[in-house]
Amino acid sequence: MIAKREHGYVKLKFSIMNKLEIKGNWSELKGELKQKYGELTDDDLTYIEGKEDELLGRLQKRTGESREKLIDEINKL
Repeated sequence: MIAKREHGYVKLKFSIMNKLEIKGNWSELKGELKQKYGELTDDDLTYIEGKEDELLGRLQKRTGESREKLIDEINKL
């Protein structure tokens, strides 16, 4: 939550956690993730629509990276 003062009032802005959005060709994204994180397997990168949280959990476990960093990395690809 970020407080911002505008015209004598405090306006509160709630920050919403990034949601993983997988765009484009997942096969290409998988290849790029495997290059960056060599320890990932095809099983780790199995993506089922609507199960993004499970995918992120597997990636976190294998890479030791934070959820936020992984989301940023995927969104940059």
